[in-house]
Amino acid sequence: MDMALTSQLQTLGHPQRIALFRLLMRRYPDALCAGEICSLLGLKASTGSDYLSGLKSVGLITSTRQATQVRYRINMAGVQGMAEALLGDCCKGRPDVCTFLPPAAPDQTKGKLMNVLFICSANSARSIMAEAILTTLGAGRFRGYSAGALARAEINPHVKTLLEAKGHDTSVLYSKPLSHFQAEGAPDFDFVFTVCDAAANEACPAWPGQPISAHWGMADPAKASGTEAELNLAYQQAYGILKNRLSAFVALPMSQLSAISLQREVDAIASATPTGPEEV
Repeated sequence: MDMALTSQLQTLGHPQRIALFRLLMRRYPDALCAGEICSLLGLKASTGSDYLSGLKSVGLITSTRQATQVRYRINMAGVQGMAEALLGDCCKGRPDVCTFLPPAAPDQTKGKLMNVLFICSANSARSIMAEAILTTLGAGRFRGYSAGALARAEINPHVKTLLEAKGHDTSVLYSKPLSHFQAEGAPDFDFVFTVCDAAANEACPAWPGQPISAHWGMADPAKASGTEAELNLAYQQAYGILKNRLSAFVALPMSQLSAISLQREVDAIASATPTGPEEV
């Protein structure tokens, strides 16, 4: 076993360091400041700084300075290299060991209606909008679903009004807990996206079928304040961002991309600069 891999495994061999690593993996491609990381994990600033330095020194995370803050992000190339060294070389790519590598190539399901799950905390605004938008944009190719870790009893009334104004059928939309899709008879998913940071911060269940997953974090319009016009603008902006992302998603040449290439594409969609609200 080479020294680089040994150092990486030694660095990860601590409960809090691996918890930090997992958090950044779930939030990828987001870059988080040290303060947010320490707050989410309940770490002292000095302890968090030590852990971040250790993970950076072995090539598993990178840092960039934005104004007065240093922000940290997973170094996906470094993580991929570690996985390949451990599971490709050491285990010789055995399918009974590396059951999760690689995920099924999309072209193996060419012509199949692909199911996409959107997850946020309450399943009342962002994930509901994403479900409705994708079901419309991807008619015949994709079917949108949504759920929440802490699902509410009903969807946000601003969202319902907005979606109806955009021509979406809201009669089929309702807030659902994640357990709704873990029961017998639930659909298998080809893609799973988290659309809020709080949902991505938590460990999501392992979904059968090895779906491609990504974090598409965005601001919560339900937390906006101000006049009625300002509130409406926040929901319009959220709708516009989701529609732009999902328009790019459904335009991807699925059958021409490997699973790894497709993963990179859906990650890149989240990193694209969002535009303003869609015009009515």
